[in-house]
Order: sequence, then structure tokens, then C-alpha cells
Amino acid sequence: MAADHLMMDAAEIRAVLPRKRSLDARQRHIFWRVNVDVFVGEDPPAALPPVAWKEARPGRAVVIIGMGPAGLFAALRLLEEGVKPVILERGKDHRARRRDIKAIFQEHRVDPDSNFGFGEGGAGTFSDGKLYTRAGKRGDPARILRILVQHGADADILVDAHPHVGSDRLWRTVQSMRETILARGGEIHFGARVDGFEIEAGRLLGVRAGGKEHRGDAVLLAAGHSARDLFEELHRRGIPLEAKPFALGVRIEHPQALINRFQYRDEAKNPALPAAAYHAACQAEGRGVYSFCMCPGGLMVPAATAMGEIVINGMSMAKRNSYWANAGFVASVDANDWAPWAAEGPLAGMRLQAEVEKNMAAAAGGTQRAPAQRAQDFLKGRPSPTLPKTSYIPGHVNAPLHEILPGWLVKALQEGLRQFEKKMSGFAGTDAVMVAPESRTSSPVRIPRDPQTLMHPQCAGLFPCGEGAGFAGGIVSAAIDGEKSAEGILRYLGV
Repeated sequence: MAADHLMMDAAEIRAVLPRKRSLDARQRHIFWRVNVDVFVGEDPPAALPPVAWKEARPGRAVVIIGMGPAGLFAALRLLEEGVKPVILERGKDHRARRRDIKAIFQEHRVDPDSNFGFGEGGAGTFSDGKLYTRAGKRGDPARILRILVQHGADADILVDAHPHVGSDRLWRTVQSMRETILARGGEIHFGARVDGFEIEAGRLLGVRAGGKEHRGDAVLLAAGHSARDLFEELHRRGIPLEAKPFALGVRIEHPQALINRFQYRDEAKNPALPAAAYHAACQAEGRGVYSFCMCPGGLMVPAATAMGEIVINGMSMAKRNSYWANAGFVASVDANDWAPWAAEGPLAGMRLQAEVEKNMAAAAGGTQRAPAQRAQDFLKGRPSPTLPKTSYIPGHVNAPLHEILPGWLVKALQEGLRQFEKKMSGFAGTDAVMVAPESRTSSPVRIPRDPQTLMHPQCAGLFPCGEGAGFAGGIVSAAIDGEKSAEGILRYLGV
């Protein structure tokens, strides 16, 4: 095909290497669009060498709070220069963590330190493994993908336009990264929830976790967007924080076959096509309304990090072969919305977020069953007489979301449904179910940092990083920010 396109003899071509692959379903005829590099009369260049990590040298150590993508990639970047990472993870390793997640499904019991949000790999381990990002200006996404492949991820992620690993496979890659860190002399402490900071004369000297003090030459804070107790401790210690806009809403679920019809039309039943995805966005009631973290062939999961709250997230396995498709369906939130909590200062948005989650838990009777309503009934402001089966394993309770969600949010989501229905007939139809709330879209708090040094401007030695600090969103962008912050620490240490 390359020879025909270039109008030349195929014998002159030494190699054809794929660069990018994407499915183009915009026209009547659906096809794969593949970009390749063709080498004519010359051999292709040697493949990039694998990333090499050094043994940690004595005398230098960096404490890393959190073992999500930001913390893991920061640790690996430090080891490239022989600097020892000491990771403190409040949760458990992936095997023990899976048992605690099973307890959420079966017993409605949430361990505040081991759940879908906390534990080895962070929220990313069980959040679908989607690796698409627009963060190319901040760093090199291809490098992140190469490191993941080095640790066992499928090489297809290097060429797919929307790479995806799957929640059933990503944990193996995370475990392999852990083994690399330990083999090079890094430390990882599970069950080490940080509960205090050692600060003297405006300099962070170390942290307390698990009853022990951990000191280092710097501290990288990559605790994730759900580390509310850590935000509260920083605020209590007088370390400046900022309230940050985020988004609130619901998970909306449809039969995957309906989404396939939206996107593939007459080819919807073609077995050669993958489960279709969608993205939708509009302006409604003066705020942005959009789909978020769409999971084709996926499942909805309970993402609460404490008892007495309901949080819904989505994920897909590698094959994306579930009967259902789900996505966050959310509206933007700003200072006007968290004004009732203004006395909380930088934690005001976090209080609003928590209030919604507690209200949903009350509607569910204190269990992990989730309040749910048919989309067409939510749109018309009426209770649903019945609910269809959903993918949410703990189960759901029939609830009037149009009455128990904040009024400003209801109006925005209703208008968003009207607009999305015009573009995708059936989006707000009888088979669409809304399950609440989708509330952990991003951190409601930003931890400031100097744009040049990447260090907190009023706490020397503290390097805020990743989603929890308000500087990333998703696995790859968090990983990029982890590497970027590690490089800031290396400059700080003069390495």
C-alpha cells in the first residue's frame, strides 16, 4: 500500500513503521487511518534505548507522598539520577487492596485507606487505564508510554490515538514499576498515611506517617485529589492553599449497542469495530456541561474514600466487552457555587463536594447503593416509576435526583441533556440511567508552586505535584507532572 501511494517499486522500501492509528467514523464508510514512516533505500534508525535506572546512592533521599502515577514516575525519574525515593502510600499493595474493594461491593464497607482511590497505583490502577492526554506541551507523553511498555503494557499503546490498558491489566504494570523501584534501592512503605509535617523556619524537614518520622532532602506531595485529611492538615499548619474550580454531576449509563448506533450508524453491529466512545460538551445555564471519562463497554464502580459518602466512577476492562457504556455527565463549579462555605477559605469547594456526597449517602440509607433515576424522568422533573438493571455492582436505589442534587446543578444538567439529545437521539431516552454523584473529577484544591522552581513559594522543600495539587488530570498528565516535579527537585538538590 505504501509503494502504491508513493508510486514506486515495493522492493525499494526497507521498512514501514506505524506512527499513529485511529478509527475514523465521521463518514458513511468507517476505516482505520494509519500514519506510517516509510524508509526508502535506507534502514530505519535504531529503536530508542530503554530507560535505564541507577542504584540509589547513599546520602540523598526524597520523600514522596502518594504512589499514584505522579509519585511512581517521579520515583523512577529520581532513580535515573541515582537519587533515592522513599514512597509513603497510605493504602495497601494491589493484592490486599483488591480484597478491600471486594468488601465495598459485598459488605458496603469502605476502608478509608484502601479503596478505589487509595492504594498501590492510586486511583489510576482501577480507573480504566485510559492514556489519552492533551498535555504534550508540558512534557513527552510518548516517553511515559514507553516506560509503561517497558513494564509490561501492550506495545499497541505506542501507536493508538486513544491508548487504553484496562483495569484488569494495569495492575501488573504498576507492580512491575514497584519492583523496579525496590530493585534500585528505593523504599516503599504501605499503610503509611501522612498525618503531620515537620516544618522549621519555613522549611519542610520531613513528615510523620504510620507512627514514624521520615526525613529527606525534599518532599514531593502527590497524594491525589481525594486526600482531604492532608489538605486539612496543610491548611491547619498555615501552608497556603487555593480553592480551585472543578466539576460535579452524575454518571450516565446506556446500553453499549445504543452508543454504537450513535457513532457507527449502519455498521453498528460490525464485529470488527471496537466498542464506540463519545464526547459531548455544551454551554448551559452559564456554565460548561460535558461528558467526562467515557468508558465504552465499561462498568460503574463505588469510588468513595470514607464511610458516609457516595462517589461513582467508571472503568473498562481491556476488551471493553461489557453490555453497558458509561460516562461522567458533569457541570463546571466555581466560587459562586461554594459561596455558602466561604468561611472555610481554600477548602470551601471541598466542603461543597463533600456535602453532595453525604446527601447521596443519606438518600441511599447509609449503604454503598447509589441513588439513580432515568434520564428522561430527570429531564422532566418527575420520579422514575422503575429502574433498569445497571452495571453498578453494589446496586442502586430509586431516588429523585432532580430534588436532592443542588438546584443550579439540576438546571445545568437538564439543559445539557436537551442539547445532547438533539445530537444523539436516545441519549436522554428510556434506556439512559443517571447514577449520582460523579464528584471526583479533579481536585477542588490547588497547592501553589513557583512556576520556575516547582516548589511551594512559602514552604521550602515542598514540591506539590499531580492531580491532588491541581496540576494534572489523568494518568499520563499526572505522570508527566511527576517527572517534571522530580526534575525540579534534582535542580533544587544540585544533581
